[in-house]
Amino acid sequence: MTREVVLDTETTGLNCNLGDRIIEIGAIELISHVPTGKKFHEYINPEKDISDGAYQVHGISNVYLKNKPVFKNIAHDFLQFIGESNLIIHNAVFDISFLNIELKRLGLSELSLDRTIDTLKIAKQKFPGSSVSLDSLCKRFKIDNTMRELHGALLDTEILAEVYLELLGGKQPDLEFANTLSNKTLETSKTEAAKREKFLPERISETDVLLHKDYVNFTKTNKFWRYS
Repeated sequence: MTREVVLDTETTGLNCNLGDRIIEIGAIELISHVPTGKKFHEYINPEKDISDGAYQVHGISNVYLKNKPVFKNIAHDFLQFIGESNLIIHNAVFDISFLNIELKRLGLSELSLDRTIDTLKIAKQKFPGSSVSLDSLCKRFKIDNTMRELHGALLDTEILAEVYLELLGGKQPDLEFANTLSNKTLETSKTEAAKREKFLPERISETDVLLHKDYVNFTKTNKFWRYS
């Protein structure tokens, strides 16, 4: 079984090199591409103002974040949750850059891009020339994203998990795997049956057969058992 973590962040702005910081992290666990229900979710006090442009995207205000923990207070739990698993991210360079700056401030090891699976890159390769935003992919794959009026890290990870599965080929790979298992089971049964040296002995005696015939005849002649 393969463990992966779908990850998303919201930030104060678009440029971590100019001081923008993370204000929300959402992550959910997948085992063999299926969400397990385990998640990590935190709002973070960035200790700086959120840009108007970013606020229009996610609707998270400085007032809301005033009493939330700073990044250093959630870093350990976050790193423990993601462990060594691959990270499924839509536009991985963006999120990893923000996370690494936060980790570097704390003297912690940075995350490698090599452990990410970037759904944005996969979608661009699969649908060249088409829009591959998360909303566009939801429309393409008929995934319900009506709750996504504003961006939110946890909601976006849940949507991205569905998009990721579709980019892998949807539910068909799972069905093919299930069919393969069924075929193997059938072949195994045939093989085991072929190994038998003789048929199994009859378990019904002649007396049982006669009693059954009498019962059937009784139900046919007794009007109580017949349909009206």
